Amino acid sequence: MPYKRIDLTDRASDYPEALSHYGDAIPVYRVLLWPHRSLPRGGFVFIIAVTSALLLLPLLPLLGTQALWGLLPFLILTVALLWYFLMRNYRDGHLIEELSLWPDHMALVRKNPHGPRQSWTANPHWVAVERHDAPVSNYLTLTGGSREVELGAFLTPAERLELKEELEHQLKFLAVRTSS
Repeated sequence: MPYKRIDLTDRASDYPEALSHYGDAIPVYRVLLWPHRSLPRGGFVFIIAVTSALLLLPLLPLLGTQALWGLLPFLILTVALLWYFLMRNYRDGHLIEELSLWPDHMALVRKNPHGPRQSWTANPHWVAVERHDAPVSNYLTLTGGSREVELGAFLTPAERLELKEELEHQLKFLAVRTSS
């Protein structure tokens, strides 16, 4: 599952890779979200090797003919484009979203692979987790303060629904805890 809850039950020091901080306070809830990686690096090498071998098979009967030189650039271009788009997919997969919740502060930080870091903060008592059916199924947004931001748009619909339920539970728990 492409998200991980950071265990803070022992109130241990905050983990050093945290994208968001709120003074010296330790968050009561923190979750990291990232896109699913379905093709590991070993699979990348295998796909490129198999594609190259299969594209070279039709060229074997053409060895020594002019037709070989007519087809070879297109086959090389095919492998090069496959390589490029798979590498671009890996680079785009470096996206990370971190949602942190403190008793009086909530922060969502999105670390984009090519662009600037985006952040959103609000008071958790005024935040609403909303589910929409567009642009994708179970699309999640957080509304609070003056903005509405998306949350985990790259997750599957089932994962977004599970995240929504978990986040609503944390917000309700926090509201009960701070009111007593």
